Amino acid sequence: MTRPELSELDYLREIERLAKAVTSVAAGEPWYATGTEGEGPLQRSVNTLGRALRHYHFPLDGCLEEEAHRPEVPLAAVAVIRPEAMPIAIDETYPQACARLGVEARPEGWALWNTWADGDAKVTMVVSAVDTTEGLLTNWAKGRNLLPVMPLPSQIAQVHAGWTGWASIFSPYGKRKLGLNG
Repeated sequence: MTRPELSELDYLREIERLAKAVTSVAAGEPWYATGTEGEGPLQRSVNTLGRALRHYHFPLDGCLEEEAHRPEVPLAAVAVIRPEAMPIAIDETYPQACARLGVEARPEGWALWNTWADGDAKVTMVVSAVDTTEGLLTNWAKGRNLLPVMPLPSQIAQVHAGWTGWASIFSPYGKRKLGLNG
């Protein structure tokens, strides 16, 4: 039986899944995540593997070679708007929100990234990278402080001065920068 050909991103996800399975089993061993004194090569390798696991992989996480040299986007908060799901307390419909943002209403929705431009000016980027935003949210929910790399210009539909206010899910970075950690 042949194995299916995985994309590079799917391959990274599979390797990470297997590595997490190894470290999860190792977590029950008395030698796991302890000092290196007395460790054998296997224990040392498993401990190193556990320390190296970064996060759930997603597009624009900066792990792929073609993304490695792109700058990170310092996100304060994010939101996803879709025809079937709008953020809580938004009185607009999806088509109305898209019209206000100056973008077409796409079936897959849009991601809103609240960030800072040069000089700490607040801006909202309307990006097509919904899957990236979902990957960020998965990582943030697990306490991982990750930021995406800059999307390609074709993924940025609009940039608006100020924050929309819809992005109610703050990043760990944004919480720290805005003093919201208390």
